[in-house]
Amino acid sequence: MVALTVVLVLAAGFAVQHFWAGRAQSVRAPEVVRAAASYGGGEPGEEPGAGTPAAGAQGAVGTAAPEIVVDVGGKVREPGIHRLPAGSRVADALRAAGGVRRGTNTDSLNRARFLVDGEQVIVGAPGAVPGAAPGAGSGSGSGGAAAGAAPAGPVPLNTATVDQLDTLPGVGPVLAQHIIDYRTQHGGFRSVDELREVNGIGDRRFADLRNLVRP
Repeated sequence: MVALTVVLVLAAGFAVQHFWAGRAQSVRAPEVVRAAASYGGGEPGEEPGAGTPAAGAQGAVGTAAPEIVVDVGGKVREPGIHRLPAGSRVADALRAAGGVRRGTNTDSLNRARFLVDGEQVIVGAPGAVPGAAPGAGSGSGSGGAAAGAAPAGPVPLNTATVDQLDTLPGVGPVLAQHIIDYRTQHGGFRSVDELREVNGIGDRRFADLRNLVRP
């Protein structure tokens, strides 16, 4: 009986050890797998592709990332059409065009302004010189805006200076500053119709200006 009891106790001990060793255990994912998952997905709230090559590769292989097309001209090293990621700024367009040529005055450019699709950025254009509009030097003793002379071409609302806007009929320095303030606050004009929302521009004045300006 003693021997049988010892055998039963040993058998029970081996059974308990076997089931204890074969129990289910939680397994932690390898660090390499976890790092790869966070590398491709990014942190919560992080913009896709911000410093993550995996996200950029996904945009190239899968759905293409949104982009805009802008025309950069004037005194840049590589003028022409350039494709940029949506949300780019004027500084990005200048960089894509090879940079501004040495000696070019860029005081009239807001490098921090957001670009819109189809926009034209002109660097160091002759039109930036005040009084270049037809009739400004007619010798009448008054400025082009006072004489009611219109600019040679549509004035770009997104890049024009106060002096350029002042050449438009019915637009003085105060209203020109309102246009620039609206442009700064809203990241630029996406259409000419947005000019209606500028303080001081009513339906009648908008009708006079709509064919003389462009975004």
